[in-house]
Amino acid sequence: RFWLLLKRSRPEPIIKLTMHKKLLFIILAVSIFFIPVKARDWPQWRGPHLNGTSQETGLPVTWTNSENIAWKLAMPAWTGATPIVSGEHIFLNVADGEDISLWAVDRQTGQPVWQRQLSDGNVKRRKQNMSSPSPVTDGKHVWVMTGTGILTQFDFDGNKGWTRNIQTDYGQFGLNWGYASSPLLYEDGLYVPVLHGMRTDDPSYILRVDTATGKTVWRVERPTNARRESPDAYITPALLQYDDTTEIVITGGDVVTGHDPETGAELWRADGLNPENNGAYRIVASPVVMDGVIYAPTRERPLLALRAGGRGDITASHLIWTTQNGPDVPTPVTDGTYFYIVNDRGIVFCLDAKTGETIYGPQRITPGTYSSSPVLADDKIYVTNEDGTTTVYSAGPEFRILAENVMDEYTLSSVAISEGQLFLRTDSFLYAVGERREN
Repeated sequence: RFWLLLKRSRPEPIIKLTMHKKLLFIILAVSIFFIPVKARDWPQWRGPHLNGTSQETGLPVTWTNSENIAWKLAMPAWTGATPIVSGEHIFLNVADGEDISLWAVDRQTGQPVWQRQLSDGNVKRRKQNMSSPSPVTDGKHVWVMTGTGILTQFDFDGNKGWTRNIQTDYGQFGLNWGYASSPLLYEDGLYVPVLHGMRTDDPSYILRVDTATGKTVWRVERPTNARRESPDAYITPALLQYDDTTEIVITGGDVVTGHDPETGAELWRADGLNPENNGAYRIVASPVVMDGVIYAPTRERPLLALRAGGRGDITASHLIWTTQNGPDVPTPVTDGTYFYIVNDRGIVFCLDAKTGETIYGPQRITPGTYSSSPVLADDKIYVTNEDGTTTVYSAGPEFRILAENVMDEYTLSSVAISEGQLFLRTDSFLYAVGERREN
C-alpha cells in the first residue's frame, strides 16, 4: 500500500472540496493500477506492497518440518532469493552446482512445472551464491536476474521472451561478495542497480530495462565518494509515491538518492550513511518507504528517516530522525506507526515510525545469525535465522514472542505470504506452511 499525501492548508469552498475528493479517487485508482498483480500474491522480493507487509490474516503461527506443512519440495542448495508467488505459480531462482535456473512450481501440488537454465558459472562467495536476486512478476511474465549478470524474461509457460548479459554490455560487476540485488518492477520498467567499487574502478550505475523488449531505456551513473568496499551495495530499490510524484529510491555508496523513473535523473541526495568514512561500509539492507517517509539503513549505524519531497541536497533539510540501532543485513519493516528492526544477531527494536522514539528494545529473539528480512502480517512479525528457526512475535508496542519454529536447515531466504500460507525456503526444501485459503 502506497500512502499518498494530499495537503490542504486552509478551508476551501465546497466545490474545491469536491475537486479534492475527485483527485483523491483518481490518485488512489492510479496507485492501485500501478500494483500489477493481486494483493494475495507475493510478486517481488518484498511482497505485494514492496515493503515486506501483507494484509492477510489467520496465518500459521506454529509448525515443524512435518507438522502444519501442506507440501515440501526438495531444493539442491540454499539461496538468498525469496519465493515469488503469482496465482498457481511459484517462481524460484535456483543454484545447482555450476548452473543457475528458474523453476516454476505448481502452487497446489508443490511439484515443478518447468525448469529453465539461466546461466552457468555459479560461484560461492562465503554464504552467497549467484542465485541471490529474487524473480519479479506482473502475473503474465516473470523476469529473473542472476549474480552472473544474466537478465531474462519468460512467460508462465516457460517460453523465453528475451535475455541479455548486463556484464557483457557494461563491464564486470565489482562487488566484493558478488551481485545480489533484485530488480524493482514498476509499470513497464525493470530498475536494476549496479553499485560497486571494491573490485572495480568502473562507476556505479542504475538501469531501466524495458520489460517487453529487454532494451535499456536509460542508464545513469551514480557518483560516490565512498572508498574501498563502501561503494558496494546489495540492495533492491524502493518505490516512493507521494502527491502526484513517483521516485526510485537507491541506497549505497554512503548516500541515499531519489531518481526520476522516466529519465533516471537524480532528484535528491542525502549524505550521512557513513559519517566516519569507514572503508568497509557496504550496504545490504534495502531502503524502506512508507507513508511519505524514506528509511535508509546502512551498516547498522546510523539509520536515517527522511521526509519525502526534497530536491538537491536534503541531508539536513529533510532528516526526521536517526537511530544507532539499525540492522546490518535484514531489511526493516514498518506499518507506518511502528518501525521494526531485527539485526543480524537477533536483537530487535521497535521505534515510533514518525519520531524514532524507542518503544522497546533491545530485546532478544531466538539466538543465531539473521540474514533473512522480517515480514509483517496478521499483527505478527515473522523472521528466520540461518539455522532455520522462524520466530513469530507480536506487532505493536508490546514485545511478546508467540512461537519459535525450529527447522534445523540452513536458511537465508525471507518468508513469502499468499492466501493463508507461508512459503519458507531452506537449503533442503521449499515448504508451504499451513493450508491454502482465500482471505
